[in-house]
Amino acid sequence: MPDTVTDIAPEPTDLRTRTFDAPMGQLRLVASERGLRAILWPNDNDERNRVRLGAMVEESNDVLDEAARQLTEYFAGERMQFEVPLDLAGTEFQVRVWQGLSDIPYGRTTTYGEQATHLGNPKATRAVASANGKNPVSIMLPCHRIVGADGTLTGFAGGLEWKAFLLDLERTTLGLEPKWGENTLF
Repeated sequence: MPDTVTDIAPEPTDLRTRTFDAPMGQLRLVASERGLRAILWPNDNDERNRVRLGAMVEESNDVLDEAARQLTEYFAGERMQFEVPLDLAGTEFQVRVWQGLSDIPYGRTTTYGEQATHLGNPKATRAVASANGKNPVSIMLPCHRIVGADGTLTGFAGGLEWKAFLLDLERTTLGLEPKWGENTLF
């Protein structure tokens, strides 16, 4: 009798990637079969990535195509919430912090302290700030909406110029005056 071989589907390890032309430069979108894993900024590099990524293939998939479509709508002022499946890789705390970012309304800002309080742990401000600094899918999980306790712009993976751009894009879409920077697109 021949041996029976049972194929067990491995966990998806191959990540797909494509570039996305955003108003201020190219972003690299990375996804597994399950969802969007990362949005990489031009200044992200292998030594400094906020997320650990495995082997990547330069080839789009349905998740990447949908992410690009929704980002295009966002930058055109036609989308205020994202509905792209995410494949977040982080600690339980980080994932909770990242998911909590989606509760911050479009065009509004909050602080790390307010986010920590919202998550039920007002003393975790520094831990929340650290987790936000590792947010792999910024824009879609809007860590750009977090500002310092004094209301000033604080660190952002894409740089403060991008953060100001995103905040003012949202304000302008809502019919409000730009507040954060000199955006030439408005």
